[in-house]
Amino acid sequence: MNDSSLELDDTTHAAITRHCAAGDKLAEAQRWKVALLEYAKAWQLIPEPKNAWEAATWVLAAIADSCFFLGDFVEARKALEYAMVSPGGLGNPFLHLRLGQCQLELGMEDRAADELTRAYMGAGKDIFAVEDPKYFEFLETKILPPVTGEW
Repeated sequence: MNDSSLELDDTTHAAITRHCAAGDKLAEAQRWKVALLEYAKAWQLIPEPKNAWEAATWVLAAIADSCFFLGDFVEARKALEYAMVSPGGLGNPFLHLRLGQCQLELGMEDRAADELTRAYMGAGKDIFAVEDPKYFEFLETKILPPVTGEW
């Protein structure tokens, strides 16, 4: 099956977009639980197999973001891992950033370093600009050589 050939019908696409737009407005107001409900409604509209549709990637990103800000790193990680096997997921710097943050919060430092490095490689330091500085500081300890003072 060729992912690029799959297109949602106009009615389904419009409904998914409508729920996501409502979720985005709620997320902007930091009303994460209610935003998550809107994103879940959008998710339910995506046909099976869900990970064959491009819409799955952006809906899962929104779900993961809401879970992340609610402190539910396990659910955020699950959504992000599924997004990675959806069209355009693997290599998406934002998805790698959020997955790395979740991995770090869950104590999985090696996996966190890998995902945060992917985010950095894909988008540079700017992707960390609005995030808690601890994530980039952690990454620096993993990808920069230690300074020994010896030349």
